Amino acid sequence: MDADNRDILAGAHVATRLPTQDLERARRFYAERLGLEPVDERPGGLLYRCAGAEFALYRSTGASSGTFTQMAFQVDDIETAVAELRRRGVVFEDVDVPGFRTHDGIAEVEGNYPSTGARGERGAWFRDSEGNLLGIGQPVL
Repeated sequence: MDADNRDILAGAHVATRLPTQDLERARRFYAERLGLEPVDERPGGLLYRCAGAEFALYRSTGASSGTFTQMAFQVDDIETAVAELRRRGVVFEDVDVPGFRTHDGIAEVEGNYPSTGARGERGAWFRDSEGNLLGIGQPVL
């Protein structure tokens, strides 16, 4: 590959796409449970924006396996975010594997990417109405 083309995607905007089997059910979940409304829509798709990033829900005959985090929100106060989302009916996943366990829905994650300046992260996970696994993270500075 020629040197001029190596960074062709480095300046590209990145947006997550999450499959839904029932787009209206997903719209209600994201509005009622997460407090998010689409900024745009088209047949079969809803577009959301959060702090300059975008994600879209799209109607699909396929489904995510839900075995990995598909999208995560970074927050300043994970306890407050988890408490508020629970109040709205969001159910958080319990994780208990060697070296990684949630306590009251929140896990301490060792390490972080050096460029972030954080020494670790706190995280929590939940599923949307379509089975997509979503995360919430708070850097530990």
